[in-house]
Amino acid sequence: MNSELDGDSIAVKQEVTFKERLWVVVPIVLLIGLICTLVYSHHAEFTWDGFVSGFNQEFLVFFAIGVFAQLVDGTLGMGYGATSTSFLLAYGIPPVISSTGVHVAEMFTTGASAISHHHFGNINKKLVKHLVIPGVLGSITGAYLLSDVIDGEVIKPFIAVYMIVLACLIIRKSMQKNILKKKTKRLNILASFGGFMDAVGGGGWGPIVTSTLLGRGRNPRYTIGSVNAAEFAVSFASGITFMLFGGIHGWQVIIGLILGGVIAAPIAALLVNKIKRKPMMIVVGILIIILSLKTLSKLL
Repeated sequence: MNSELDGDSIAVKQEVTFKERLWVVVPIVLLIGLICTLVYSHHAEFTWDGFVSGFNQEFLVFFAIGVFAQLVDGTLGMGYGATSTSFLLAYGIPPVISSTGVHVAEMFTTGASAISHHHFGNINKKLVKHLVIPGVLGSITGAYLLSDVIDGEVIKPFIAVYMIVLACLIIRKSMQKNILKKKTKRLNILASFGGFMDAVGGGGWGPIVTSTLLGRGRNPRYTIGSVNAAEFAVSFASGITFMLFGGIHGWQVIIGLILGGVIAAPIAALLVNKIKRKPMMIVVGILIIILSLKTLSKLL
């Protein structure tokens, strides 16, 4: 009898261990597959001289942008797309190359971020499962429509206003001594909308999903870790869709953002455990307001 119980216990432990490993194995396998596909499809574009000459002052700028954007996104659960795109455009990179570079780089940086948050125990797996599928479907739909049907610039003012409202709500709640946790209903709709707007507007998964969940009183550490983990699937889906329809441009930008983001991802995941709830929520709110006002100012 005891031997049967021991056998069942070992089987359960093995099953748990296997499921735990999937959280790391799946992102790694997908990223390796992506690298192989990119190398196979674009190997003719790379030369040793071009590779060496690419490591110049401009590359260091893109690398620094990648580090900073990932630190923002990994610690606050939002802002990678908006931060990196804003810096790239300000530096003079054309919008097409900026958009392509950010989306392709996010496929790698969000994978590194998901693995890092899992390592530091920042993930609520139940929440991730509720967000992934609708988020992926929304991102694929948005990427496809942006490629062929709609103009992302048209709806940017609406999402910017929405984010400002959410930011004010978060800051107000951060000032309260006791924030009551409320059940977040219709997570699938929230994730679908976040994924759609992220693909169409060049950013929005974090500001929409993270802001809403934090505004409902959820724990920042697990909310940010879980939303970042789900973002890997969302970014991967939209990135593949953009690659299929628009191709890839700006390798120096992409590599700089990837290397900077991958290096910063574990640092950001570690900082989530160190930052207190109140200042984190205030910073999140202020960051959203600044980015949203900047978006609105460009459209007026």
